Amino acid sequence: MTDTHPHAPSPAVPVDAALLLAESFDTGRVGTLRHAVAALAAAAGLTCQRRDDFVLAVNELVTNAVRHGGGRGELRLWRTADQVICEISDTGTGIAAERLTRRDRPSTNTVGGWGLWLAERLTDSMAVRTGPTGTTVRVSAWLSSQPESAVSVLG
Repeated sequence: MTDTHPHAPSPAVPVDAALLLAESFDTGRVGTLRHAVAALAAAAGLTCQRRDDFVLAVNELVTNAVRHGGGRGELRLWRTADQVICEISDTGTGIAAERLTRRDRPSTNTVGGWGLWLAERLTDSMAVRTGPTGTTVRVSAWLSSQPESAVSVLG
């Protein structure tokens, strides 16, 4: 895959991180996976609205992988000392560069096109690596409040 952003995700879970979940999914696993991510994110220390926002962002990315990325994917969730991080990978044909650089809110009458936009806004960071053999999106949420400058999204 080719990097589309200077902060593209690296392919491995850091050695100082605790892997919470590594799971393959398809359309039949989306709901079960959402519930698992919610429970594990809560156990890792995300609470209330931050947890709900993170889970919604992950759900949007999983749904994108199913709809646009070949019908299936891989999810990895881990915790570091100060963050919960989720990475979703698919084997689709990639995301068009113009789609990644367009950061404006989709029109309210637009069907679709909300997943990446929501994921960017509901998490503390989002990075994308995409190319003709698939896409990987990594999102993270701080376990405690961090300054807004900590957010680095799609340049």
